[in-house]
Amino acid sequence: MISRIRMPHFRFVSATAAFSVALLLTSCVDNSQSTAVGKDVSGEKIPATVSPDTSITVGSPELKVALQLSGQIDKLPFKVKWANISGGPKCSEAFRAGALDVCSAADIPSINAYWTGLDTKLVAAEFRKEPLRHPVYELGIAPGAGVESLADLRGKKIAYSPGQAQGALVLRILQKAGLTKDDVQLVELASTDDVYPTALGNRQVDAAPLGDVNIKRYLTKYGKAGGTTIRHGLRDDPEHLWALTDSVSDTQKSAAIRELIKFWARALIWIDEHPKEWIEGYYVRDQGLSREDGEYLVERSGHPDVPADWTSAIQRQQQTIDLLAKEQNHKAFKADVLFDRRYEPVAADALAGEGTTT
Repeated sequence: MISRIRMPHFRFVSATAAFSVALLLTSCVDNSQSTAVGKDVSGEKIPATVSPDTSITVGSPELKVALQLSGQIDKLPFKVKWANISGGPKCSEAFRAGALDVCSAADIPSINAYWTGLDTKLVAAEFRKEPLRHPVYELGIAPGAGVESLADLRGKKIAYSPGQAQGALVLRILQKAGLTKDDVQLVELASTDDVYPTALGNRQVDAAPLGDVNIKRYLTKYGKAGGTTIRHGLRDDPEHLWALTDSVSDTQKSAAIRELIKFWARALIWIDEHPKEWIEGYYVRDQGLSREDGEYLVERSGHPDVPADWTSAIQRQQQTIDLLAKEQNHKAFKADVLFDRRYEPVAADALAGEGTTT
């Protein structure tokens, strides 16, 4: 949810750690398709109940806070070890070390995991209602860059993080504008903390995707000097619970993950229905943001959409895979292998069971 600070999408990346891990993962990428990934678990049965002695490690600090604030954390029917990590780079590292079962992440980490031989599955999906009205990112424009539309990006320097969601978004923006990488100058920068706003303000780059609170802070700091943002008009809202394939293949852990998804879905709705409590409990007390920043983030996020059918999500994931494969010299693969569709109805059914729809 955040790393970018964002909620109710459960994505948060620790800035310095994420940068160092991202460099590590980028340095060891193998562009050939691994034969060790993409295990088919669809035929493996998930037990109807979970043993209270089952333990899973979950990297989603935001979910932990949401369950605490809503009074649900003690109702989990299994044991949870909460890891203070989430997002692609850190979760990938923990998955490889066998130190994590589930984490919160966007769509790009699972794709990169596949290409680096890490076998994982997406087990829950969340999006934003009216995603074009509530984008996660806007394209920040440096003072004096002369960019008023996507077509004006030709010849410009654009911040680019190939292993992160922002990097994929840049490629999609270029595609929408009818441009290629050869038409612009991509400047590789990891999108952590205030790296992108600072790079824009210093004219190190002409454009960079800014997420959530960084949009507000960038305009506040550099708006008088001519810094602006423009909407890209693309969906950028996927959010997932992401699991190690070994974990969803484990009999008891697979059942615990199913139950976790139910609590995750209810937490999303609780956050949506209790914005004041969430702003105070998470943004202000836990994240140390101002109340004004918290209100801004809640307004930007809109409302959650938890689909019962992942078909459209998988189609969009396939488009992303095909684009990244072409632009980053990878071998394309079928997006279906990233999704564990045994869990497809779990979140929506949990909400329907409480008379809630999204």
